[in-house]
Amino acid sequence: MRHDHWDSVVDLIERVVGEDDLLPSVVSGVRTMVREIAVLPPSDIAGHTRALLAAATRALAARRGPTEAELSFVEELGITRARQGVPIEAVLGAIHIAERAIWSRAREIAATSGIEAGLLLDARELYDDWSEAVRSRLIKAHRSVDADQHAGAGGRDLTILRRLLEGGSAATLAAAEAGLPVAGGLWVLVARPGDAGLEHALRDRAPALIGHVDGLLVGVLARTPPERAARSGTAAGLAGPAEPEELGAVRRLALAALTAAESARRTGVVHVADVAVLAAVGDRADLAAVLLERHRPAWTALGANAEPVALAVRAWLEAGRDVTSAAERLFVHPNTVRNRVQRFAEVTGIDPFDTFGAMNAWWLCRAWLT
Repeated sequence: MRHDHWDSVVDLIERVVGEDDLLPSVVSGVRTMVREIAVLPPSDIAGHTRALLAAATRALAARRGPTEAELSFVEELGITRARQGVPIEAVLGAIHIAERAIWSRAREIAATSGIEAGLLLDARELYDDWSEAVRSRLIKAHRSVDADQHAGAGGRDLTILRRLLEGGSAATLAAAEAGLPVAGGLWVLVARPGDAGLEHALRDRAPALIGHVDGLLVGVLARTPPERAARSGTAAGLAGPAEPEELGAVRRLALAALTAAESARRTGVVHVADVAVLAAVGDRADLAAVLLERHRPAWTALGANAEPVALAVRAWLEAGRDVTSAAERLFVHPNTVRNRVQRFAEVTGIDPFDTFGAMNAWWLCRAWLT
């Protein structure tokens, strides 16, 4: 292959990777299609995606496989995602979505740039070789963390707990092995680690299996815990009751309840049904992105006041539209809250006094502040 021909392919890949809208589009696609990745900050996803794209482009330009330095970065990514509780399947799925977007864009541009399809195919084959080495290191690093966590736990109960949380037939067998009564269904509770009182309260309500899984305190319970089991100022998410086969989905609901409770500053044990709207909002990163894009001009129009306005509207809505309570929370005068709510309505066209308008206003302000 002539060197100048290969240079044209490399230039094409660099053009694609350098497009301003590619990375935001990839991040949005990943957060929409991979549920486990959606909980991560967009900046986290974008940073790792950008680094992988840059490394892949360098490898294509030099017609080589990954260097040890690049594989060390990949190893660090695998360890980070494992410690964040993101399954390796989700990590690989996110990478696949990014790859598909990049090569789809490359084919479109190549067709209009006179680059032969054979050249692009050669580049894709070289990339696939590079990518296979990256995947192998990623899987190895991720699994090493899982192995360390299992070895450190060293307990039969934690092993059974993990099987319960997988759901399906494995969970049914695990429940029988643990002696959990399933006639009335099982409950899953998820909380941040560090609340020793909550852990003790759960263990006192045996039969139950409690353990630290993927950086969270997780319990499978035969009875609902008292609402005040969590210490003052903290929250725990609860979901259930359900059959053992359904515990995989119930665990995700309990985590959604925890995230929603923290977002709404609720404390104690919070069932997902009590924060169903907030849990649904948190699960739809795609709609949040649409909402942000729709009201991007409003954010720009607010300028330096954008964040104070968003804080005021959110506090006002969370206080049941009580201006005085919101003002006390923000340490401002009540008139300041009124003015900021009015300003928000003017620039967005959203009526926060309307039931559904209030929901959109809260969601938008939450997204702005996040």
